[in-house]
Amino acid sequence: MAPDRRRLIVGALAASVALLPGCATTGFGGGAQEALQRLLEISTGRAVERLVAGNGFLNDPAARLPVPPELSRGREGAVLGALLNARPVQQQLSLMVNQAAGEAADRAAPVIFDAIRRLTFADALGIVRGGPTSATDYLERSVGTGIVDAMLPGVGQVLRGFDGNGVLGPVLGAATGVNVVAIQRVVAVQAARSLFGAIGREEAAIRRDPRSARDGLVEALLGGRLG
Repeated sequence: MAPDRRRLIVGALAASVALLPGCATTGFGGGAQEALQRLLEISTGRAVERLVAGNGFLNDPAARLPVPPELSRGREGAVLGALLNARPVQQQLSLMVNQAAGEAADRAAPVIFDAIRRLTFADALGIVRGGPTSATDYLERSVGTGIVDAMLPGVGQVLRGFDGNGVLGPVLGAATGVNVVAIQRVVAVQAARSLFGAIGREEAAIRRDPRSARDGLVEALLGGRLG
């Protein structure tokens, strides 16, 4: 993705959080459901902004995706198999996979934000009093596998972009039995899991320090001042 487009997308996501009614105020009129939605909006915005900037997934040890074994397990001979597992190729594979995750997160973010705005919480109090990532866990269950479908085009775009690039393109081109479509889905599934993990870490950080949300409604909810 071009840097200018990435900045525009990240800016739009940040703006969607900032424009929530009562955000960064002390108004508590929205109730627990709206406060939980804001908590998820803020957590998602921060996670996406961090992971789509530069090589965000690659530079974050907690979010970094491993190279799928399928990328090193074709029906090639011993020499080509050794090349696939050589350090320079593995480094390029890791870069490719994690750049694909960043592109996928860009594509998936609007889907997640839409899902948050549609969420209803049958047991809002239980989520508030639950574990450090209770709201994120609820969101992940609600979104389901649709997030993977939203990520697939971004993953495919990056995988195709590495054709003939550096040492990676010729080696993969010579390999046989590498199922690119299957690898695309594996990477998308990994990226979705990693993205929700990052959102959960942002939620946990806000729960530890509710003021860091810079949202009065979220702070009131986590401080037990909102029913």
